[in-house]
Amino acid sequence: MLDDRLTPERITVNDLTFLTVRDSDIVDETGSVVRLSGVGLGGWMNMENFISGYPGNEERIRRLLLDRLGREAYDAFFDEYLDGFIDEPDASFLASIGIDSVRIPFNYRHFEDDARPFRLREEGFARLDRAVTTLGRHGIRSILDLHAVPGRQNQHWHSDNPTHVAEFWNHPHFQDRVVHLWEAIAERFKDRPEVAGYNPINEPADPSGDVILPFYERLEKAIRAIDHRHILFLDGNKYSTDFSAFDRRSDPLPNTVYTAHDYALPGITSASEYPGWTRGEYFDRAAVEQTFLRRTEYMRRTGTPIWIGEFGPVYTADRTQDAFRLQLLRDQLDIYREHGASWALWTYKDIGLQGLMHVREDSEYLQTIRPELETKARLGVDSWGGSDAGVRDILDPIDAVFAREFPDFAPYPWGRQPHVAVLVRHILLAEPLAERFADRFRGLSPDDARRLAGAFRFGSSVERTPLVELLREHIAAGR
Repeated sequence: MLDDRLTPERITVNDLTFLTVRDSDIVDETGSVVRLSGVGLGGWMNMENFISGYPGNEERIRRLLLDRLGREAYDAFFDEYLDGFIDEPDASFLASIGIDSVRIPFNYRHFEDDARPFRLREEGFARLDRAVTTLGRHGIRSILDLHAVPGRQNQHWHSDNPTHVAEFWNHPHFQDRVVHLWEAIAERFKDRPEVAGYNPINEPADPSGDVILPFYERLEKAIRAIDHRHILFLDGNKYSTDFSAFDRRSDPLPNTVYTAHDYALPGITSASEYPGWTRGEYFDRAAVEQTFLRRTEYMRRTGTPIWIGEFGPVYTADRTQDAFRLQLLRDQLDIYREHGASWALWTYKDIGLQGLMHVREDSEYLQTIRPELETKARLGVDSWGGSDAGVRDILDPIDAVFAREFPDFAPYPWGRQPHVAVLVRHILLAEPLAERFADRFRGLSPDDARRLAGAFRFGSSVERTPLVELLREHIAAGR
């Protein structure tokens, strides 16, 4: 039930002005400094396995669900999922916390089919427009984030990558399609002040480091030919942690914010305490701040604004760890405030790992997929929030062979062991498990499918209250 802060009488239409970059600050049209306090809308127009529950990548699970459900029930499920994931009650709730911006990730597949490249579909633009409009009515700006591009810009599932190869950097065809899509987005939203700006590519991972800057320069020119007002939010290379490629320019691009992602290791691994030791390294507030300073060195050196586009701990089944994970988050938020950084916490809504809101444990949706969730956890199939403890009997012999035969093998981006994990856990084991996941939906009627997807609506979701209250208090204290 909505509380008094969310009643319709409190819903207002806010007049939002365009934002721009002035030296190291983001400012509005009056010249007032704006520090963005936001969340990511992960799992909506770019689905992710840990957010929605399926194994593997989005394109594959959609293809399997279409086979099991048939077109009518498939459309019913995804229409309800996409309509209900972000709606008026969600926007009102976020505004009540003090959230003033939402980073909206989207997959290129909503706008274009691989079989018909460069032929853009209105449905994707209309859906994105609806979210921007809904959030804007509550005084919340949107940052438009192309999270999955043709050819895949990084090596992991969140770019809808079924492999471990980022082909985007190898083929001009894929790059041409992204430029074409952003030209259309800029044309659509150029006069919309409720859009804070464009985040053209999420977490790029160009192994050579030679393609990313020329592509960004090309993309900037294409967008600026249409829209000179909106800020560009540019992720660094290597999953937005490496900004060395930008040093090849004498100056940063104009009206641009360079964005770092700042996941702190104790919050995303099996750490048992904070402050404390994680993977042989001691983490306390000072160590977390040093990581932040290292990741934002380029911005501070060039005098450009700092925006942390993603960060935040995960919350495991071990509830005793919640207190230290929330303390870690509190420390990060305080560090960002001290350094004048804007931020967008990952993520708003999911099935229980990281979101401010999550699907109810007793929902029909979770009950339907529960056996596959348990298998995913046992086999460590999900990269995010998963553990390899149940498959060490597979991984240990592989690690031994590599240590003996290829001791210097350190593939991009994170080295040998994460590389093996991607191939074995997140691809090889995910493929047959995705088949079993889809089987759970076989033969559902359109009404049944729609009812299951309704689990992601605000009224069917549960608030992670300690997290929400922490954000509310932090934002209120900064005003």
